[in-house]
Amino acid sequence: MYIAMNRFKVTKGSEAAFETVWANRETFLDRMAGFVEFHLLKGPVADDHTLYATHTVWRTEADFIAWTKSDEFRTSHARAGNQSTGSLYLGHPQFEGFSVLQTQTNTKAA
Repeated sequence: MYIAMNRFKVTKGSEAAFETVWANRETFLDRMAGFVEFHLLKGPVADDHTLYATHTVWRTEADFIAWTKSDEFRTSHARAGNQSTGSLYLGHPQFEGFSVLQTQTNTKAA
């Protein structure tokens, strides 16, 4: 299992626009071999930004790399420059990739 995360420092007052971009985006993840799930996370608020993260789970790191080289990736990221909204971020998103070493599941959870 492989987890790919991007952290975004979204400027104060731009949170709704950021969330709208993600809610309305074209995603092609479900077409990709090895894609498991996606999460958009909202984190702590600082003086000048709100922290968000995207979190995708892949069967393997190779599946994730194949996604980043695909036409689907290029198409889905075509609006990432905020041409229609203006800059929503402080700096560039920060990528972090993780190989999963251990997973624990609550078998009693609904």
